[in-house]
Amino acid sequence: MALLPVDEALRLLLADKMPSGHENVALHQAGNRVLATSIFASFNQPPFDASAMDGYAIRFADAEQLPVPLKVIGESAAGKGFDGTLKSGEAVRIFTGAPLPAGADTVVIQENTKQENDQVTLLEDVEKGRHIRLSGLDFRDGECLLQTGHVLDPASLSLAAASGHAKLQVYTQPRAAIFATGNELVPAGTVPAADQIVSSNSYGVAEIVRRNGGVAEDLGIVPDDLAEIEQSIHNVASSDADILITLGGASVGDHDLVHKALINCRVDLGFYKIAMRPGKPLMFGTLARDGKKPLLVLGLPGNPVSSLVCSYVFLAPLVARLAGKAPMTRVASAVLAQDMAENGNRRDYARATLTYDSNGELLATPLPVQDSSMLTVITRADGLLIREPFAKAAKRGDRCPILLIR
Repeated sequence: MALLPVDEALRLLLADKMPSGHENVALHQAGNRVLATSIFASFNQPPFDASAMDGYAIRFADAEQLPVPLKVIGESAAGKGFDGTLKSGEAVRIFTGAPLPAGADTVVIQENTKQENDQVTLLEDVEKGRHIRLSGLDFRDGECLLQTGHVLDPASLSLAAASGHAKLQVYTQPRAAIFATGNELVPAGTVPAADQIVSSNSYGVAEIVRRNGGVAEDLGIVPDDLAEIEQSIHNVASSDADILITLGGASVGDHDLVHKALINCRVDLGFYKIAMRPGKPLMFGTLARDGKKPLLVLGLPGNPVSSLVCSYVFLAPLVARLAGKAPMTRVASAVLAQDMAENGNRRDYARATLTYDSNGELLATPLPVQDSSMLTVITRADGLLIREPFAKAAKRGDRCPILLIR
């Protein structure tokens, strides 16, 4: 069977995928969520003409000839404005954030005045309308402040609160259930025996789910037993998970049982085996469920680096699409800092570090070791250099696309 090109696999994976729903959440729970509806201001901000400085509220007409003494008739403070109207020859002591009294049109900062008892003298020239924040300066009642699809960052949450919203309608976070398969696997924190290895893939894969707007549940390790793998698939199918992610068992060995289990469980496999390196034994399919949306199934390789590379290429955009946001990964153009050999018959994702030259050009340096079992290598990488099948040898200074993973 011919290997499926990466771009065709991505097209099949993302076709018709949309956010699964929306929900109202409190502001303190809305960080990094995605707006499902636009936010409109419920009032003006500031709601009144306010002083931007400590000083005195005056009528500009009273300040045309200096020095000029004015009678201080009261005070306007934040939360307790002056209840009255300013007349000719009068001033009101005012503080930052306080409402501008009726009749006033200018604020004089206190450093430019001299006050004795109930009289203040203006000492320097005054600019009309100075030091006043007009009502609606920040936003006005009914103004659209944040649009559908906006990812709620710290500033956005503050803006939502300031404009009158205690709850926000956001897209539902896609839920991913993850389990690894393999008799050789032991949980993290366990000292492995001579024929065992620590199960590590799920931690990185779960974090990619979270960084792209999803919720991840690690179901642990399932042994290489067909019946147990099938039962685990059925358990996830009956849950509220949107995606099942399996780790390992996707190849063709005697103990690689995940592919067979998915077929037995009536998963409709959209594709199996991709023309990429690392990560060829990748599976994607859907499982119909009564009364629910189909369960999306992504079978990742058990090789640690292959699992992560496939997650950056396929899982990140899938989860992001379901969450209504852009994926954490994106393709940029970089200049090679060293030569690269010709490529084979699969798209290659070479781990690389990134720097900038004196002109601000992005420089990519492939790491010297590309063994797909080495987590230390991909941990050092900033991106994955993309080499197309049968690409000719590349020279230092050539441009190459790179998938940014940081």
